[in-house]
Amino acid sequence: MAGCRLPGGKGEMMRIARISPLVVVRLVLGGIFLYAGFTKIGDPTSFAGAIASYRILPYFGNYLVAAILPWLEVLCGLLLITDYRTRAAASCVAVLNLVFMAALASTIIRKLDIDCGCFSKTGEKTSALTALGRDVVLFAMALYAARGKKHPSS
Repeated sequence: MAGCRLPGGKGEMMRIARISPLVVVRLVLGGIFLYAGFTKIGDPTSFAGAIASYRILPYFGNYLVAAILPWLEVLCGLLLITDYRTRAAASCVAVLNLVFMAALASTIIRKLDIDCGCFSKTGEKTSALTALGRDVVLFAMALYAARGKKHPSS
C-alpha cells in the first residue's frame, strides 16, 4: 500500500488501496457467469431450445443441461465474487468454457447459423464466431484466476 500526505498537512497518512488484477479478473468473470446463469434460469425451456439448435445432445440431454447449467454458472459466479473456493470455481469455469468453445467450433465447422444462447434472448443474435472469441477470453481469465495466488504475500 502506498501512502501520501493529506492536504490538511497534519502529518496524517492516507492509504491508497490498490486492487490487484487477479481481484478484477475474478470479479468480472464472476459477474459475467452470475448474469449468464440468471438470464437462463427464468426460462429453461427456451434455453433447452437454444441448446437443441447445436444438434449435439439427444432430446432429454438438452433439457437436462438447461436445468443444471444455469445453476452451475450462478454458483461459480458467486464463488468467484465472494472469493470462496476460487480455484475450484475458476477451474470449473475454464472447463465450461472449453466445452462451450468445442460446441461453438462444431457449429462453425457444420455451418449452422444459430444464436449461441449464452445470454438473454432480448438482444441481437450473437454469431458463433463472436461467441467463440468471447469464450477464448473468458477461458484465459478463468485460467488466470485458477492459477492466481490467493494472497500477494504468499
